[in-house]
Formats: sequence, structure tokens, C-alpha cells
Amino acid sequence: MTFEVKTYENGLFAAANCAGTGYDKIWIRDNIYTILGFLHKGDIKTSVRAVHGWLNILLRHEDKIDWMIKEPEPKHRFRYIHPRYNIDGTEVGDEWGNKQNDAVGAFLWLVGKLSAETAVFRNEDDKRIVQKLVDYLDSIEYWHDEDNGMWEENEEIHASSVGACLAGLFAVQGLVFVPRHMIANGEASLKRLLPRESVTKNEDLALLSLIYPYNVVDKEMAFKILHNVKKLVREKGVNRYKGDYYYNKNGEAEWTMGLPWLAICYRQLGCYDKAKQYLNRAENARNAKGEMPELYFANSENHNENTPLHWAEAMMVVANGTE
Repeated sequence: MTFEVKTYENGLFAAANCAGTGYDKIWIRDNIYTILGFLHKGDIKTSVRAVHGWLNILLRHEDKIDWMIKEPEPKHRFRYIHPRYNIDGTEVGDEWGNKQNDAVGAFLWLVGKLSAETAVFRNEDDKRIVQKLVDYLDSIEYWHDEDNGMWEENEEIHASSVGACLAGLFAVQGLVFVPRHMIANGEASLKRLLPRESVTKNEDLALLSLIYPYNVVDKEMAFKILHNVKKLVREKGVNRYKGDYYYNKNGEAEWTMGLPWLAICYRQLGCYDKAKQYLNRAENARNAKGEMPELYFANSENHNENTPLHWAEAMMVVANGTE
């Protein structure tokens, strides 16, 4: 299947092929999940180019990272690594849930994954900033740090954030120095939290990340997570969690990426019939143009303007091509 993504000169991607909603900006997390589509198609060159684009941005903000490493308190939001940037690499200035530890973990995971296939570090600067990302996660004590999580909302300890950081640390421990206590503390925290996402959320779409792409839970826990997330499945997508107010119109919005994501997770666990069922449902979630929108309004054929969402399109690439 085709995979067309709006790509900027710095090698990074807009969140969606649309203008006017802010989705022309570049998110760390959205870029990592978009890259999954390129990786699945064997496009290492595009993937590495995007990683270099992010390394350039992080190096530009190295002083800010140093500040948090040296003085982790107080943990003001503006001191955290920013998850969203303008095309020129400057931080998006408006205030919202921008404490997103999972984005840092996701980037480390990608660096490690790509480094297993090709040379990623161009020079010592690249290696230095990756080491500082590890030091940064240590300084904020990610394993019990209250962040805004994948959905950029309430500050609490999120299993999906802890798991992303843990996966990232596992991935780069052969490239840079990762203290043992960071792994041990992350594993202990995840054990305490799961199968919940957080104190306030039992089932949450973000938990699927612990199965794919991060693979940081065993098969028994993976099935527990899937059992809970299935409660959120709707006709055109998956609710992020119960009571989600974002684009809530007579009910929680239905996120299309959840359907191919479930297909990928079930296939990874060897449940091929289930995987096929969710892939078929995902195909039915395309709009009239054949695109995967960000979301549909509850119980309707109407989607929001963020279409196609690159994250959802990448999930479709992986779900369609997984053997």
C-alpha cells in the first residue's frame, strides 16, 4: 500500500496532511510512530534521516537538557524536553500538557533499534546528546515522575510512559551508559501499575504501546491489556479511555489508529484470526478518499479535519504487511 507523508527539508514529518489545526507542527512521538511505517517498508534511509533531524533539534536545546540534569528540582513544565516543535526547530510556545516522558523514551528506542541495523551516530555530538537523554530520564526519576502521557493530559504516573522509557533504555544500553538502577526501577514501577495505565485509568489505548512497538510485557500481561482495551473498541475506531473529552460529541471520539494497532498486537501474539478481524475493521474506517483520519465523532460517519493522520497511516502499513 502507498504511504505518503508530508516531509519537511529537515527530514521530519507533520502530524497530518492538513493545515489550520496545528498538525503541520512536528511532534517527537508522532514522528517515531510515523517512522514505524517506513521501517516496515524497509526504508532505512528515510528513518535515519528523521532521527538525524531530531538529533539536530535536541542538540540545539542541549543547554535546557543540561539544566534539568544538573538541577532536577523544581519540576516546572517548561523545563522538560519539549514534545512539539515548529519546522525551524523552535519550541511551540503555547502551554498545554507538555511533560511527555514517553516521547523521550520513544526516541531512545528508535535510536537503538536503527543502530542495530545501520550506523546512526554521525559524530560524538550525537552520542553525547543520546547519553544526556538517558541522564535526563535519570534526573527526573522517570519511573515515578508524573507526566502528561501520550494523550498530553492529566499529570500522573502513566504505565505507557514508564514502559516507553524502559524500552528506550533497553535499546540504547549497548550504545551509551545506562545505570542498572534505571532499568530496575522502571521494571518495578511497571509491575506496580499494570495492567492499569494509571491511578485514574484502567483501560487505555496507550497501553498497546507496551506490546507494540516496545514489547516490554510478557504474553500473559499482553492479553490482560488487550482484554481491557477491547472494552474501548467502537465501529470506526477505539476510544482512548473512558470519559475522554477531546472531540467528545455525544460520546468519546473513535480513534482510527486503534484498530490497526490491535491487529498488529494480536498478530504479534499469534492470534491471526483476531488480527484479520481488526484489520478488516480498520479498512472500513477509511474515509471517502481512502484516508485514515485522526478520529470519528462517536457513533457517526463524520471525522475531524486532521486527515490523513500519519500515525494512523503508518499503523495501517504495518498491519497490512505483517506476516
